[in-house]
Formats: sequence, structure tokens, C-alpha cells
Amino acid sequence: MALGLIGEKLGMTKIFNKDGDSIPVTVILAGPCRVIQLKNEEKDGYNAVQLGFKDIDKKKVSKPLLGHFNKAKIEPLKYIKEFKVDAPNKVSSNTEIKVDIFKEGEKVDITGISKGKGFAGAIKRHKFSGGPKTHGQKEYYRSVGSIGSTDAARVFKGQKLPGHMGSNKVKIKNLEVVKVDIQRNLILVKGAVPGAKGTILIINKTM
Repeated sequence: MALGLIGEKLGMTKIFNKDGDSIPVTVILAGPCRVIQLKNEEKDGYNAVQLGFKDIDKKKVSKPLLGHFNKAKIEPLKYIKEFKVDAPNKVSSNTEIKVDIFKEGEKVDITGISKGKGFAGAIKRHKFSGGPKTHGQKEYYRSVGSIGSTDAARVFKGQKLPGHMGSNKVKIKNLEVVKVDIQRNLILVKGAVPGAKGTILIINKTM
């Protein structure tokens, strides 16, 4: 069986446990995903299950990808992801994988694209402390400061400078599954996950 699902972040809320404690959770629409292709070690060099998530109009799919879906005899899907498995023969092509593969209390790893912050200065981007703001100081307290030397006469690679912030691939490990709603294909995990509402997430069972 596939060890994970493709999902969509719906937002955050809070629920209460039996003791009345408030638990912050992220609500994720996890699947249902359809099996597009099975890969095995003999033919492909590794064992994996290729899953697809969310329907898409055929007009928006490239011809090579459309042929891939036609070969599997399924309607085109917008998002495709492979999940490594030990035995891909336990599931067949065109099978629907639902959120019931997860159980309450188990741990999952969630991968997504973090929120984009646009262009940011070094203080916001790299958490620099900034310069002094006392009387007599000019307005240099949010600048980077010295970034080179007269000897090298160049800027060294890897310097922490202003630039684009966010929109990075982020993986959060060991998130607890608080609740699984099989009827609505929802999974509630404790804490926050990368991205804004609508972000596509990859949910893997923690190994």
C-alpha cells in the first residue's frame, strides 16, 4: 500500500481533547488519490506507486502526459507524485487511495512550499540584530554592514544578503495525526504545516 497521499491545505483551527485541552490543528484535504502507475525494481530500478490528485480539463494537459493517463485508462489528474513502497503489487492500477490509510495517533511527515515573502532585507531574511540606534548614528541600522575585504576585493560566496524570501520546499517531520474524517477525506494534524491555504502538500507516514 502507498505510504502517503497528496493533499491540499484548507487552513488551521483548534479542537478540544477529552481533558478539555485546546489543540491547534491544520485541516488537510487528503486525497482521494488514484493510482496511475506501478513501478518495480526489475523494470524501473525501484519500487514505487505513482498517485494523482484533483481532476483537470483534458485541454490543459500536454499530449505526452495525456497519453500516460490514457495508457492507465483514467481521467487526467492535476498533481502527480510517486511514493516509494516495499511491495507495489499490493495495490493495482486505477485504484483509489483514501485517507483511511492514516490512523489517529500516528506520525506523518508533511512537505510543502512555504509562503512567499517577496524581497526582504537581511534583518528580516536572516534575523540580523541590526546596528546601533543611538544619537549621532546615521540611518545605517538596518544595513548588512561590511561584506568583503580590500585584500580579496570581491564579495565572498554564501554571504547572507537581502533577496527573495520564502517559497521554499519545507518538510515538517513527526506531526501527530489528531483526527481522520473518512467521510470528508480530511486529516487533522497537530501544529502548523508549510504554505498558505490551498497549498498542495505531500503527506508521508513517518518511517
